[in-house]
Amino acid sequence: MSSVALPIYPTFPLPHSLKQHSSSITSSSPSQPVIKRLANASPAAAPLPVTSGNGVNQSSGLPRGGAETPTTFSFDTMDSALEAFQRGEFLVVMDDESRENEGDLIIAADKITTEKMAFMIKHTSGYVCISLPHDRLDALEIPMMLPTNTEKHRTAYTVTVDYKRGTTTGISAHDRALTARMLASPTSKPDDFTRPGHMVPLRAQRGGVLQRRGHTESAVDMCRLTGLSQAGLLCELVNDDVEGSMARRDDCRAFADKWGFKMISVEMIAQHVTETMKDA
Repeated sequence: MSSVALPIYPTFPLPHSLKQHSSSITSSSPSQPVIKRLANASPAAAPLPVTSGNGVNQSSGLPRGGAETPTTFSFDTMDSALEAFQRGEFLVVMDDESRENEGDLIIAADKITTEKMAFMIKHTSGYVCISLPHDRLDALEIPMMLPTNTEKHRTAYTVTVDYKRGTTTGISAHDRALTARMLASPTSKPDDFTRPGHMVPLRAQRGGVLQRRGHTESAVDMCRLTGLSQAGLLCELVNDDVEGSMARRDDCRAFADKWGFKMISVEMIAQHVTETMKDA
């Protein structure tokens, strides 16, 4: 196998607020996000600790969500989103209204559990993707799906994969979560995965959101900004209606408020990256 070029992403220092949160997580008030997890817990075995603000399904540990109420639109702060993301919580990330005008549910791949994957599948289109840098996909020998990309937004789809060990058909929440964690693992090797499969890797552009304002790059940049393995899961939110229509800005805000998730935009991530680079 030919040598792989080192990634050219800049290295960013962790914000001071994240360093304070990386060692422990305190209990939350009802206004805080509903999905919590201990920073040092094993993603494969840890349950989903939940605050009491919106209630919890005791059998699964997943949040039930509260009553939907009208909200005045606003994004959450970037600092609060970074802290939530590092703890292993979902984020809702909106792109520009003139582009896809869609909100993706995004989470770090090394923080995913079976229960969280099931939640993700239930509330999205179900076509769960995992964003990875060029060099990691090259090291795992996962090529592009097609040599010529004619997709509208040039989303860089690769050949699909499943993890070989501990999976069955590859499509279950358990199997997809395991495959995602192993794609995020620095010790995984090319022959650990079968091709094709049920997890959809995406090749993030070098330079991240500064190069391409997409959810693919947002997922990797959020992992990088929080010191996590550069592998981010993402999938488009859909409305709970008979048509399964795409969730737009206000739909996404209502969903984030219902479940206690932070909501930011791709543009906010780009601004934060730019500011962090200036401070580095």
